[in-house]
Amino acid sequence: MDIIVQNKGSRPLYEQIADQIKGAILRGEAQPGEALPSIRALAKALHISILTVQKAYDTLQADGFIETTAGKGCYVALQSQDFYREEQQKKIEAKFAEAIQIARTSGIPLETLQDLLSLMYEEDE
Repeated sequence: MDIIVQNKGSRPLYEQIADQIKGAILRGEAQPGEALPSIRALAKALHISILTVQKAYDTLQADGFIETTAGKGCYVALQSQDFYREEQQKKIEAKFAEAIQIARTSGIPLETLQDLLSLMYEEDE
């Protein structure tokens, strides 16, 4: 699993790390029970603080993506990918509900909202 961070980006480094690991899990690139790089090793490889990697791993653990065993390291949680995907879909639905409410209040038609979503989705590819 290759993790790449951008210091010049507007997103915090720990979020970049956590999102890339989540993505690898959801795509099946990181399998349940698979060990993640140690905090120290990943920090050294990325030339960043150990605390930054620790925060990323803490976020992943809080979201149920990884499990930490004292003295042994961090591993991809044994829960199914369906569970992970369902959790992510719930978060997306909440954000969509907020966007829909803003669009309705502002008189923005559904077609415009759909076009905006398509443009934004394709923009980062």
